[in-house]
Amino acid sequence: MKIKKQPEVHIPSEMDNPMEQLSREVAAAQEETKKKLEGCYLRLAREAEGSRKISQSFHQEMSRQAASLKRAALSLRKSSAAAAAMADELEVRMRETGKNRWAAAPANAAIDLEEQQSRHFAQGINFYKLALVCFIGSFAGVVLEMLWCLFQRGYIESRAGLVYGPFNLLYGVGAVVLTLALYRYRNRSGALSFLGGMLVGSVVEYICSWAQEAAFGSRSWDYSGMPFNLNGRICLEYSIFWGVLGVLWIKDLYPRMAKLILRVPNRAGKIAAWAVVVFLAVNSVVTLAAVGRWAQRVEGQPPENSIEELLDRRFDDERMERIFANMSFD
Repeated sequence: MKIKKQPEVHIPSEMDNPMEQLSREVAAAQEETKKKLEGCYLRLAREAEGSRKISQSFHQEMSRQAASLKRAALSLRKSSAAAAAMADELEVRMRETGKNRWAAAPANAAIDLEEQQSRHFAQGINFYKLALVCFIGSFAGVVLEMLWCLFQRGYIESRAGLVYGPFNLLYGVGAVVLTLALYRYRNRSGALSFLGGMLVGSVVEYICSWAQEAAFGSRSWDYSGMPFNLNGRICLEYSIFWGVLGVLWIKDLYPRMAKLILRVPNRAGKIAAWAVVVFLAVNSVVTLAAVGRWAQRVEGQPPENSIEELLDRRFDDERMERIFANMSFD
């Protein structure tokens, strides 16, 4: 995709950076204010020594000065945080631009520019991009976990979360939530992405575990035997894993995925996005029904209608155990 040549932009030098100029003015104002307050401190000390009551007008003026300083402190803290964020983003953009593009993921800034110039259907964060991210994440997560199982245990075991295809919405939803939570930090340092990924991933994992147990009385994972776990639903080790995944996602996997999505034409992309949404929705509904019926069979309940009989035929215990190899019922 050809990118239009942009007009030259004036890049401010260190000397004409308005924030640095302002910081020097703030430092001068600080010294001036400090000198003025020395006189107020002296008057307060003298009146305290003489046990004299402070005049009401002087007390009111000092109260106004204290309130003014608090407002100034709050404003300066915000400005300081904003300046630090801008410096961090500038350094990250410089570092990512200087990468060897042959081996590294495309820079997020370059993705943003190409999406904007091409008016792409999945520009920024919108429904179409999130739908495709969910679909790709649902598939890629299952494949990676199956490979990890093969590496760790020496055999391939299903890690699917849906009855049709190698898809698991936990990974898809996790990818969407990570994208929504970390997108604003895509051009910032990895520390923010680590903390965000650690928090968001742990919350999603806990909610999914709780929802599954509340709905079906079953669990697909249990960390009760691991240190620093919370109700067996999350643990420190996997929370750290989510943090590392957050950095890997927003700095490497997301830009590669966004670059891939950029190659899809607008019309075809919109159709594909709606198609995967319908597929995942239908797949989820059938999965919920099949797992619900499986739970009833475990309790010894016979089918009560034709739909349950169909579920028993299409999704018998052997098939369900093969798809959901790690699911257990209490």
